[in-house]
Amino acid sequence: MNEFLPVSNQDMLDRGWDEVDFAFISGDAYVDHPSFGVAIISRVLEANGYKVGIIPQPRWDTTEDIMVFGRPRLGFLVAAGNIDSMVNHYTVAKKRRTTDVYTPGGVMGKRPDRATIVYSNLVRQAYKDIPIMIGGIEASLRRMAHYDYWDNKVRRSILLDSQADLLMYGMGERIIVEVADALNSGIPIEQITFVNGTVYKVSDTSSVYDAEFLPSYRTIIENKDQYAKSFYKQYINTDTITAKRLIEKYKDNEYVVQNPPMQPLTQSEMDRTYALPYMRNYHPMYKEAGGISAIEEVKYSLTSNRGCFGGCNFCALTFHQGRVIQARSHESMVKEAESFTWEEDFKGYIHDVGGPTANFRSPSCDRQVKKGVCSTKQCLVPKPCANLKIDHSDYVVLLRKLRSIPKVKKVFVRSGIRFDYLINDKDDTFFKELVEHHISGQLKVAPEHVSDQVLEKMGKPQNDVYEKFTSKYKEINDKLGKNQFLVPYLMSSHPGSTLEDAIKLAEYLRDLGYMPEQVQDFYPTPSTLSTCMYYTGIDPRTMKSVYVPKNPHEKAMQRALIQYRNPNNYALVTEALRTAGRHDLIGFGPECLVRPRQFAKDFTNKDKPSKVNVDSNKSSKVNVDSNKSSKVNVDSNKSSKVNVDSNKSSKVNVD
Repeated sequence: MNEFLPVSNQDMLDRGWDEVDFAFISGDAYVDHPSFGVAIISRVLEANGYKVGIIPQPRWDTTEDIMVFGRPRLGFLVAAGNIDSMVNHYTVAKKRRTTDVYTPGGVMGKRPDRATIVYSNLVRQAYKDIPIMIGGIEASLRRMAHYDYWDNKVRRSILLDSQADLLMYGMGERIIVEVADALNSGIPIEQITFVNGTVYKVSDTSSVYDAEFLPSYRTIIENKDQYAKSFYKQYINTDTITAKRLIEKYKDNEYVVQNPPMQPLTQSEMDRTYALPYMRNYHPMYKEAGGISAIEEVKYSLTSNRGCFGGCNFCALTFHQGRVIQARSHESMVKEAESFTWEEDFKGYIHDVGGPTANFRSPSCDRQVKKGVCSTKQCLVPKPCANLKIDHSDYVVLLRKLRSIPKVKKVFVRSGIRFDYLINDKDDTFFKELVEHHISGQLKVAPEHVSDQVLEKMGKPQNDVYEKFTSKYKEINDKLGKNQFLVPYLMSSHPGSTLEDAIKLAEYLRDLGYMPEQVQDFYPTPSTLSTCMYYTGIDPRTMKSVYVPKNPHEKAMQRALIQYRNPNNYALVTEALRTAGRHDLIGFGPECLVRPRQFAKDFTNKDKPSKVNVDSNKSSKVNVDSNKSSKVNVDSNKSSKVNVDSNKSSKVNVD
């Protein structure tokens, strides 16, 4: 039956069902597309013989909406949506956002703050003893005690605050089937403690085997050193082969137990997941309200892989998807792409072929396959590991196959490409084909900063690697006779960044002749290594102190320095320069960032270069045709990859 899953009691009855096995509550509107976690999990359950009803964006001031199907036979599934509800609602300045792309017409306010907790407590009001299982990005990254930026405190495991029975973390296809089968066989939810990728609660730990204790909740809220140690123990226990079972104590009779991660999907399992009968669109009930804009970039995109061994410290992928790469077969992806060509609104453009990092299509090394990823080492930083296999040949063949499909005009690569992995490939074939076939006019890249001490805290390669990449990009464009630009993503106020580092970045932009239109402040989202640094002032890898810019005024100065040419930032820029003792950058010389105040009125738009003029003798510059104007834009919503459950990105981003 190729149709949307039931969203109403009438839909359920029309299918000939008296009840559903699972009622699935989601903070997002219902979009039946494999870029949406709710769609994947519900279709996987359906494929395994279970009846699923979807309850999208229910009201939370009444139990009426969540009772639409009556009491489900096996239990409720609850997810906040593709994005953490707090990130969805608030900017890094904690100001309320005005639109929600996962809601009909982009209307804000159709889901509550901390949606997983609110929805689960609502279910508990309606059905006192029914199994409640939570999952998705919000639950996954809050599975143990965690620093919460919006409350500015350490909160308990979301399993406790939600009153749920079981938490499923990471990518959940295998997990949900094991849990569903256990419930269906009559095993009570409190006895389902054996499934990897789950977190459960117990009153005593006598039955928990082969486990390590984390510092207690009381200890970590009283001692930031202990919080850092606890976080790092969790961080190094995220691999499916090497991870230990972890226990966190809250009271003498209250413990939270995290099982090791679930094994990743095999290629055939991943192929089957993406071949399920998705409708590939939002439910038609939303059409009158303007539809769901989140579908626009992903509708004709292809998920190529999952997982990321890149290890950016501000990214939550290590905690959510893990560092093991899983990839779909060429046949699976070509078949999906061919299905696009029969769609009435397909214009010939495949918007993306990728995942968290598009150019990772295989495990980082042979050792990883048998022994797991290195728990205390990264594959690419500070230098590429000697065991790292750098090979783009499989990706090149895949993209060529997709380009050759009739009615396909262009295949874009818009999700993250790790530029340090790319530049270390001795074979330039992929780099050349990326430039020639898979971008259009500009490529967004993510150096994030230019100060090596800040980049080290970010888990990013040193700046000379990025300069090597830009030089190669220019060289390839020149050989191909193309006039394409690089647009760098930049981040201000990351732990480790001082005013001096921000000034260094401003000087770099001065030499580049480029001012980004928008800048992303570091956003301390749950369960990232950078967020741990932000809260504790400690690098948990070394337990050494790290400078953290937290004062809003200093953060404003750091952000203003990146946009020093904006006249609205004049006061902040001059204050920052004077505070740092860099009076030499205030004046009329070619190295100066701003003019003295009495001449500031002359510093208008006429002084801004309308294009990125580049000295071709400098490898760090991007070559731009001076006869053509260009609009360069950095998306301030660039993130972590990470706060998205669908492992898709709609931006041209080189990470």
